[in-house]
Amino acid sequence: MRAPPSRDWVVGRLAGRREMPDHPVVPIDIGGERGDHNLNSDMEPFLPLKPAAVLIPLVDRPEGLSVLLTRRTAHLAHHAGQVSFPGGHIEPADEGPADTALRETEEEVGIDRRSIEVLGHLDVYVTRTGFVVTPVVALVHPPFTLRPDDHEVDEVFEVPLAFLLDPANHQKCSAEFEGVTRYFYAMPYGRHFIWGATAGMLVNLYEVLCKR
Repeated sequence: MRAPPSRDWVVGRLAGRREMPDHPVVPIDIGGERGDHNLNSDMEPFLPLKPAAVLIPLVDRPEGLSVLLTRRTAHLAHHAGQVSFPGGHIEPADEGPADTALRETEEEVGIDRRSIEVLGHLDVYVTRTGFVVTPVVALVHPPFTLRPDDHEVDEVFEVPLAFLLDPANHQKCSAEFEGVTRYFYAMPYGRHFIWGATAGMLVNLYEVLCKR
């Protein structure tokens, strides 16, 4: 994009996606769903699929919107050391994906939900590891205090939204995994390598905001 995206522009582009599902629909057939399998036609996710939600936090900075991301600690069972959004399993007590995303954001990075304005949601995303994830897009209003959970979060950082919405920064990469070549999206930013499901959801954010 030539100019940094404005807050009002993003809010307007997400207007049709404001109604949040109470609970995610777990697909029986993932053929039509967005996910890791889109670039890997032979990839089957681990079953049964588990409902989850993440927050895509757009921080409303004076210099322009940025996306808040975390780098997970190296000892975690899932996606250790990877760049990710705050998020996790949808628990029975949660009131839906948005509630999960807000709760997990409070737990992982310490941002109070009163500083967060939910704008809408992206397409559900199915991961190879067996999660069906609802990405919840929200504005985060400064000032706020970060209190990262040392067990789960190694680092919290921000990337300009304009960078992530520029298709020139969207790469398709490959790597060998258990003797099989796997393909994935990546968006390297400085010393941070944003890839996999996180990059796939950001590609969907680009499509929702910029391609209609």
